[in-house]
Amino acid sequence: MATVKKTSREPLKKWRIALYVGAFFLIALIAVLAYNYSFIKGQLEVGTAYGARVACSCHYIGGRDIKDCEKDFEPGMEIIGLDVDGEQKRVTASVPMIESATAEFREGWGCIMLTDEQLERE
Repeated sequence: MATVKKTSREPLKKWRIALYVGAFFLIALIAVLAYNYSFIKGQLEVGTAYGARVACSCHYIGGRDIKDCEKDFEPGMEIIGLDVDGEQKRVTASVPMIESATAEFREGWGCIMLTDEQLERE
C-alpha cells in the first residue's frame, strides 16, 4: 500500500516573510536617505571644508605631517580623506564621489578656501 507524502510549506513561508521584511527595511532605508539627502550633503560640505582648512593650516603653517594633522579632526570625520598638492600648496579634503573642498596656502594670507570657479580656471 502506498502512503501519501505530506510536504511542509513552512520553510517556504518563513523565507517569504523574511524576504518581505528585508525588502521593507531596504525601501525604508532608501526613503530616509532620499528624504535627508540635502541635509547629509550640507553636512558633508561643511565637514570637507573644515577638514581642508584645518589640514592646510596644520600642514603649511604648523609644519606637521598630513597624517598627524588628521588627529585634529572632530569625531565622526573619519570618512574624510586628505590629499596634498605640494607644488601649489593645496590640501583637498573629500568624501569619495560625493563632496570635496580645497584650501590653498598663500603667504601673508594663510590658508584660504578655493571656490569651484577658482579651481576650474587653473
